[in-house]
Amino acid sequence: MTTTAMAPPASQGAGYRALVRRKRWLLLGFFVLTTLSLLLDLALGPVGYSVKDVVQAVLWPDSVPVQLRVVVWDIRLPTALMALAVGAALSVAGAQMQTTLNNPLASPFTLGISAAASFGAALGLAFGVALFPTVAGYVVPLNAFVMAMLSAGLIHLLSMKRGVTTETIVLLGIALVFTFNALLALVQYFATEQAVAAVVFWTMGSLTKATWPKLGVTCLVLVVTLPLFARNSWALTALRLGDDKAASFGINVARLRLQTLVLISLLAAFPVAFVGTIGFVGLVGPHIARMLIGEDQRFFLPASVMTGALLLSISSVVSKTLIPGAIFPIGVVTSLIGVPFFISLILGRRERSW
Repeated sequence: MTTTAMAPPASQGAGYRALVRRKRWLLLGFFVLTTLSLLLDLALGPVGYSVKDVVQAVLWPDSVPVQLRVVVWDIRLPTALMALAVGAALSVAGAQMQTTLNNPLASPFTLGISAAASFGAALGLAFGVALFPTVAGYVVPLNAFVMAMLSAGLIHLLSMKRGVTTETIVLLGIALVFTFNALLALVQYFATEQAVAAVVFWTMGSLTKATWPKLGVTCLVLVVTLPLFARNSWALTALRLGDDKAASFGINVARLRLQTLVLISLLAAFPVAFVGTIGFVGLVGPHIARMLIGEDQRFFLPASVMTGALLLSISSVVSKTLIPGAIFPIGVVTSLIGVPFFISLILGRRERSW
């Protein structure tokens, strides 16, 4: 009788441990695929190298020819690592937006943060307007950052009004998207032909201007925000059950949503400020992670990091291979890859649910 009574808990425990092992193996698989994509990204370019040469140049730079060392360390490595960092940042931002707003369409673009950053960058590119005193060469990224943070601050102030729901916040974000897109079109209307070309190219997104300092700042934002999200992993997981359910667990939902929005703004603003507008990563990456890992933030958070980094790294590889000798704007490639992949995942999930 005792054995029979104890059997279900033991069986449940074994099933849970098997589920945890599966999730860990999936995370390891994401890590391996991301590493392979990084090496392939370093090997491809106008001058192709073997993966073996690339690995040797990265690990033992003094043992390779000077040309190979300069190409890998000064040109390709900052760009390839920037793809990983930006992809991870945008994916985590989208994941936590979807969690706090309980909306599957939430992303940095839904709340108008990216559109605001594009408008700020356009002011610097077209008219040389500096929204913040800065040194020459950083007007565009700082303008983009300032506008992105102002957009996030406006959303927060309006969300504090009584009776405002998560659906209202999303609708407000969509209104901001149209507003800043209209302002961007107005800037292009009054700008010179050369300035319009620069603005259009920037809004397409590009990793070609990545540098070690920009990469360092982006990684610093990840280092600061990810531990904070990890610390709130249990509360964020509970939030997916609804505000009332989370509050019954003793969670201060309003404070948690405010903290998350601030961190999301940092994750979305810096990458957009440095590399331009890159769409779909913040939407597709979290959905892939959620479909494969689930809602548990202990695994969902690192999975979102990996899927976003892998998606943008693969996009960087594809951008170099579509036309030999040319590099496509990374924002165009992410949409070309992300849209059909996202649709296939959604349809596959619906078929399995039937």
